[in-house]
Amino acid sequence: MFKISNFTDNDDVTVLKEFGAFKTIEWKRDLSVNEASAMNAYFASEMNVRRRQVICDLSQAPVTVQAGAMQWMVGNVTCTTGVKGVGDLFGKALRGAVTSESAIKPEYQGTGLLVLEPTYRYIITLDVADWGNSIVLDDGLFLACYSSLQHKTVMRSNVSSAVAGNEGLFNLGIQGYGALCLESPCPEEELIEVTLDNDELKIDGNMALAWSGSLNFTVERSGKSLVGSAASGEGLVNVYRGTGKVLLAPTLY
Repeated sequence: MFKISNFTDNDDVTVLKEFGAFKTIEWKRDLSVNEASAMNAYFASEMNVRRRQVICDLSQAPVTVQAGAMQWMVGNVTCTTGVKGVGDLFGKALRGAVTSESAIKPEYQGTGLLVLEPTYRYIITLDVADWGNSIVLDDGLFLACYSSLQHKTVMRSNVSSAVAGNEGLFNLGIQGYGALCLESPCPEEELIEVTLDNDELKIDGNMALAWSGSLNFTVERSGKSLVGSAASGEGLVNVYRGTGKVLLAPTLY
């Protein structure tokens, strides 16, 4: 048995969201300051630049986290690499190489608690079932998820345009049932969700954080011709076509 004091019950801590095995907390202010850093810390807190952490209750579900994300754990907790053989290791290494994600993501299970490293980015918790049981992430956003979810490499359908549009050729796809935590560059209150029903969305720039795996993602000219694209001043745009959802940041990130 264990008891944790002065953590989530600290009057400087706010519980932002609880979903399944994940609890997201936020530190209202940074008290570990001196006379030189106090002013910066004060205004950072006033502008919503605050430390946030995810607490994982492993008694509810085993979780897989980004490599290096663990800060501390207590109770009955075991950690594995999640590698199920040579073929699985090769697949994970290849996926990590092409998606800018860590090749090996440790899996934690047991009945204790796992606390992830604090971050000044914003934590977004999603239910993959709300995305048709398949969601694709932009690079560098994955933080943690249920270990029951499958990780796959999703390749862009038009390779040449992706290169020309300065976009990666591959993205990390998450499939199955369970909760997923992302590190977002902007708060959830500012994110725009676009739902498509056999339609298309065109975005000028890197603004999409995640999209349904059912959507066809390509990079195309904004106009029907090179002359039209040049005249519009837009050039290449990211196109999401089909039925599903897209989660957008309000500005480029």
